[in-house]
Amino acid sequence: MKLRFFIIQLFGGLVKMRRKIITLLTFIFFFMFITSTVSAHVPYIEYRDYNEDKPLYVWKMIEYSKAFYAWLENDGVNPCEDIDAFKFKIRNKPKHVYIELIVPVVDDYYEEFVPWFALVGPGLPAPNQTLPFEIPPGYGVIVKENVEPGEERETFYEPFGGKSYYKGPIFEETLSESGIYYIYCWDPYEKGGDYNLVLGKGEFFGPIDIIRSIINTFIIRRDGELHIN
Repeated sequence: MKLRFFIIQLFGGLVKMRRKIITLLTFIFFFMFITSTVSAHVPYIEYRDYNEDKPLYVWKMIEYSKAFYAWLENDGVNPCEDIDAFKFKIRNKPKHVYIELIVPVVDDYYEEFVPWFALVGPGLPAPNQTLPFEIPPGYGVIVKENVEPGEERETFYEPFGGKSYYKGPIFEETLSESGIYYIYCWDPYEKGGDYNLVLGKGEFFGPIDIIRSIINTFIIRRDGELHIN
C-alpha cells in the first residue's frame, strides 16, 4: 500500500510539474513576442474593401502605430480604378499624425506599382490638382506623390512580417484643427496591387492588439495578405 501511495504521489507531482513547465514556457513565449514587437505596428488585414462610400474608421488613438495591409484591386487586365479610404477624428487637442505608404517587394512583381495617398481635412491647403475623389466643402488636401513607375526605389527589411518593402511617401505633422480627416490611397497609373499603410509611431500593445498581432503575423509571414497568383 505504501509503495502504491508513493507511486501515486510521485505521478501527481510529475503532472503538476509538467503543468508548471507548460505555463512557464507559455509565459516565456508571450514575453518574447511582446518584447520583439515593441517597435512594431499592430497589423490589420483588409477583409472588406476600404472604399470611398464606407471608409475604414481608425477609432483608436491615431498616434499609436498601426499597419493596414490592403489592396488596390486589379485583375491584371483592366486598369485599376480602386480607391481605398480611411478616416480618423481629431477632437479638442492637437495630434501628431504620421502616415506612410509602402509596397511589398515580391520578386519584380511590384517594381512599377507606385501608389499615392492624400490627406483630406479641415484647415488644409485648397486642392491645386485634379483628384479621383471628392473633397467635402470647406476641406483642403495634402497629396503625397510617389516616384515615377520604374524609377529605382530604396528598400528596407521589416522583421515583424518577415518582408522587404519599397519605401514610399510620408506625411508627418501636428494637426490642430478639430474634425474628421480622410486618407485616400490610389494608383494614378492604374496598375494596382498590395500595399501597406502605416499610421502613427507610438508604441502600444493592448491585450486585443497582442491577439490580433499573433494571428495576423502568422498570416503575413505566409504571404496570406498578398493578392498574387
